[in-house]
Amino acid sequence: MAMLRILGIDPGLRRTGWGVIEYESGRLRHVANGLVESDGKADLATRLYQLHVGLTAVMEAQLPEEVAVEQTFVNKDPVGALKLGQARGIAMLVPAQAGLPVFEYAPNMVKKTVVGVGHAAKEQVNHMIQLLLPGAVAANADAADALAIAICHAHQTGGRAHAVLAAARR
Repeated sequence: MAMLRILGIDPGLRRTGWGVIEYESGRLRHVANGLVESDGKADLATRLYQLHVGLTAVMEAQLPEEVAVEQTFVNKDPVGALKLGQARGIAMLVPAQAGLPVFEYAPNMVKKTVVGVGHAAKEQVNHMIQLLLPGAVAANADAADALAIAICHAHQTGGRAHAVLAAARR
């Protein structure tokens, strides 16, 4: 199987974490990670636009082939949940505009895949990222979560989606 470049996105209105890995024949390699931030004092439309511009720049610089986004979890704050949903919409729109497949994973699925426990603490996730991606240093917790989402996608699909798409393009 050919190498697959995966972009993981941990959406947030203030900070959206991103992480890029390469996956080939069961092996993972860290490529890059970082954060796209919006101005917390700006209006919602401006903040969403800032996320769009930032994620578009990440896509153009990193050239992923597949994208994995964390699903929204149930939030007790309805207004916060709506804003997070809008940030997720941007996180899904940008790769869709580039013609890339977008996959979604629940937070518990990501943790269970990476750590082995669905309710793992952030410290456990970060520790496993360091074990699975030697030398990788996450920019912050949001970027670490994005790397975990990318790792989850690699393990869940085993690159099958990439192989199907590559065959379809021939």
